Amino acid sequence: MSKSKARITAIGSYVPERALTNDDLEKMIETTDEWITQRTGIKERRIAADEEFTSDLCVKAVENLTESFNKSIADVDMIIVCTITPDFHMPSVAANVQAKLEIEHSGAIDVNAACAGFTYGLHIANGLVTSGLHKKILVIGAETMSKITDYSDRTTCILFGDGAGAALVEYDEEKPSFISSYLGSQGEAGINLYSTNLSNRMHGKELIDNGYIVQNGRQVYKWAVTTIPDGMKKVMQHAELDVNQADWFVPHSANLRMIESICEKSLFPIDRTLTSLEEYGNTSSASIPLALHKGIREGKIKPGDNILLYGFGGGLTHCGLLINLTL
Repeated sequence: MSKSKARITAIGSYVPERALTNDDLEKMIETTDEWITQRTGIKERRIAADEEFTSDLCVKAVENLTESFNKSIADVDMIIVCTITPDFHMPSVAANVQAKLEIEHSGAIDVNAACAGFTYGLHIANGLVTSGLHKKILVIGAETMSKITDYSDRTTCILFGDGAGAALVEYDEEKPSFISSYLGSQGEAGINLYSTNLSNRMHGKELIDNGYIVQNGRQVYKWAVTTIPDGMKKVMQHAELDVNQADWFVPHSANLRMIESICEKSLFPIDRTLTSLEEYGNTSSASIPLALHKGIREGKIKPGDNILLYGFGGGLTHCGLLINLTL
């Protein structure tokens, strides 16, 4: 990875007001708080209102960013929204965000890398800023997963929630945030986690064509706990560091048992691992920025800390970044 010239200068987040607890789910499907907690670590998740969509969550997260760090976004020249739950097939969520925030001179694109979306978005922003093509980029991970969740399917509806997180990436040669990266995909395994749109076949196999998210949890779990520890090692090797030299690990908040297994296999201590799943569930592209912002608010993350971010999910895709955060 060439020397970065990009710095993360601000972070913000937002979750909808409505909470859906495990007790609430007990009244909807055959499950219990104990069963959900033991298998996932999730206690509740936030649910967007009927007329609240991904672009609305994005705007709220950016507003939180600007207020928290006293930042102007008037001169942002690119907006990258990472999501699998866009308001529309077209136009992009990013274009809607540009309009709602009234940013006059900005490009706008969506990135679909599922639960790896936010780390992919940061990776792209680092490249665009370091190359000199752009100076100031908003990277937003946002999802309204509740709108593609089948609440009669007890294996998936216990997992997903809604939320958004945003980061501002600016040109800075003196204090760049990005140290190293490693990313990849295993597209042939994409059939284990999908939501149909136009096609009902993938790699020659028939899909469940109901418009909801469909997951083979066992296969995704197996892939994650074998792929991510190796990816963590490669991110740190590119920085000529050992995995334990990261101050914090912020993985995609998919499932606490999965994260515990990843930490065990990578020999990274769970007490230096930050998640957002207990309060917010699996928020896909939003889970990493929600956990990151929470760690900053709670005073756990200190200026200058080296933080290993790792997103992984549908595709199947993954992306790890080692960043140095000085806000």
